[in-house]
Amino acid sequence: MSAKTPRQRRQDHSQAAQPSPQSNGRPSNGTPRGAPTQIAETLADETDETDETDENIFLFVPNLIGYGRIVLALASLYFMPLHPRRCSVLYSISCLLDALDGIAARKYHQSTRFGAVLDMVTDRCTTTCLLVFLATAKPAYSMIFQGLISLDLASHYMHMYATLAMGGREGSHKDVSKERSWAMNLYYTNKNVLFTCCALNEVFFIALYLLCFSSPMITPALLPSAGLAGEKGMSPTTPHQPLPSLFFPSPFSAAAMEMARANKMNSMVPWILTVASAPVMLVKQYINIVQLVRASQWLAEGDRRDRKKMEVEGRKAK
Repeated sequence: MSAKTPRQRRQDHSQAAQPSPQSNGRPSNGTPRGAPTQIAETLADETDETDETDENIFLFVPNLIGYGRIVLALASLYFMPLHPRRCSVLYSISCLLDALDGIAARKYHQSTRFGAVLDMVTDRCTTTCLLVFLATAKPAYSMIFQGLISLDLASHYMHMYATLAMGGREGSHKDVSKERSWAMNLYYTNKNVLFTCCALNEVFFIALYLLCFSSPMITPALLPSAGLAGEKGMSPTTPHQPLPSLFFPSPFSAAAMEMARANKMNSMVPWILTVASAPVMLVKQYINIVQLVRASQWLAEGDRRDRKKMEVEGRKAK
């Protein structure tokens, strides 16, 4: 026998709950009409559990865009060690699609909690991967990049958890009142501010990544030796192309990465992008700090209320 759908089960319960004509308005078990019955309670419980649509949330248009972002991000990671141009293009497209999935969600009325979490997790993972590469490319500054990774992950996790714990199931991580934080309220409610901060924050790190492959000021290994510079008339702004090494054939070795850096990439555009986006990147880090502090304070408020409630209940028990 085939299983009944939730709608059919609710109809069966509704028919069973209707009084028969012979019962003079009483259910068959003799209970007066209007009194709560076991059937009504079962119907209510089942309605709470099965009151949902048959839509496949995972195939919503915004979520499909999110999956595309993940594929592009993985492709950019593959090209990251040796092909900065390809990596930057793929990474940038993945970041730009972050705005497109929001537009699709509003257009098709497909805003979902899964999509919001997928979007946030993808953002955190892609930025973390880029910062990990910068930490390995510039070990002297690895502590700074590690700190930025920790701040980004901690602030968003604390904020999301505080929203779920204190704001309830219907709360959104973007619902931040001005009383709690005017900076976060502006950041999450103004789409232009949100897009600008997120986009230029990523531009800063992408430009810094490109400088690792083009600027001798960032990567001194790009400076040509005095002999080569005298022979070929090279300058620090146009690094020489080193000869392939038979001792480091692996394309993922440290030596191969050094060779890939010296690929005559012009550093002017990356420098312009770095300087132009640096102030916005600092603003984004400030918002991360505020987000971490406000989420911690919000959770502490809930802890104090719970402890006060336990204290009152303890007094009543005595």
